[in-house]
Amino acid sequence: MIVMKLLIKKAKICYPGHKLHGKTQDIIVESGKVQSIGSSLKNPGKYKEITSKNLCLSPGWLDLKANFGEPGFEERETLESGMKAAAAGGFTGVCVSPNVQPFSDNRSAIEFVRKAGEGKPVTLYPIGALSKGGKGEELAEMFDMHKSGAVAFSDDKPVPNAKFQLLLQQYIQNFEGLVFSFPLNLDLKGKANVNEGETSTYLGLKSIPHLAEEIAVARDLQILEYAGGRLHFSDISSAESAKLVGQSKKAKQNASASVAWYHLIFNDKVLEGFDSNYKVMPPIRTEADRKGLIKALKEGKVDTITSNHQPQNIERKECEFEHAGYGINGIQIVFAALNTFAKELDLDTLVESLGIRPYQVLNKETPTLEAGSNANFTLFDPNEKWTFNKSNNLSLAENNPLLGTEFTGKVVGTVNGKVSNL
Repeated sequence: MIVMKLLIKKAKICYPGHKLHGKTQDIIVESGKVQSIGSSLKNPGKYKEITSKNLCLSPGWLDLKANFGEPGFEERETLESGMKAAAAGGFTGVCVSPNVQPFSDNRSAIEFVRKAGEGKPVTLYPIGALSKGGKGEELAEMFDMHKSGAVAFSDDKPVPNAKFQLLLQQYIQNFEGLVFSFPLNLDLKGKANVNEGETSTYLGLKSIPHLAEEIAVARDLQILEYAGGRLHFSDISSAESAKLVGQSKKAKQNASASVAWYHLIFNDKVLEGFDSNYKVMPPIRTEADRKGLIKALKEGKVDTITSNHQPQNIERKECEFEHAGYGINGIQIVFAALNTFAKELDLDTLVESLGIRPYQVLNKETPTLEAGSNANFTLFDPNEKWTFNKSNNLSLAENNPLLGTEFTGKVVGTVNGKVSNL
């Protein structure tokens, strides 16, 4: 809805690096701008007051990877339903995957996504295809897509050809573009679907070694060192991959990486029930990997947390594990799930990973919090309990293993310019 006048009362500012970080403040918002910030501000008159017992305010969260299905797979998700779920999850911005039908490999496809988010609580940032049709054979019209608003480029699958990856890294430097790499060696993956380890052996499932990801990460980092440019790994699942990215950062290469929320709370033991809702790519790995990724996130070797939102219809999940589709519909519960189950992650790291570093990866200005600035922030209560169920799930899809779970930590609402879901 359109919000003209808001008074946010007694919000703890959670903005690492900001002068108000850790302080409790009142904020007045009018016509999409922060009008004033202070303690004990009085209601100027008929302003909607926002309160919560443990209210926190952070820069608006930005998800670097989500698939909203439209066009082509509207039965799984539409841009509209995806934005509603994202806003409920605290996101004011979402990078939308090009993996739709037809593939987002041209100017008009980028403009379609970008315009769908105009004037909405969630700004949509289109990701353009690297190659025509996502086939990995011929460069897509990346410069045209860049001019139309594409923030990055990906085929949402591995680039198997090293020569093509080199060409990409060289070409995007003409306009300071950004490649999103899906690091996976397809030869080592084969037809497998789960992590190689004790669990896969016990279950008798074909498995994917860590090496399949780590070789791909190492290859792309070597190409980055040779060719230059900007490179982001979206998403990694191996602790060793995080170490490689960290070494690249130390060498001052322009590399970054993200991790999906579920790789920070699950390990491959969850597969023992053959629940296809845990079938994701890259696969859920070991407890050592989970802990290693959290450590890397805290140290800045991994930059951001994504939803890797991948809605699937019932037919693609209610079948044998081997034949089930990949992905979890999770954009609405990223914060809640991490705040509940990833106890090793402190609130500052969560906010940095959701609301500060994603903007840095895209070379965009992080939302500011001062009088006169554009209002772009997320309001949440880290202590409020709620249950995620079918009735409050705003996605069209239900492929989430945590449906029915009680969480601690709830998004109160968002403000994105003149638009809010408060």
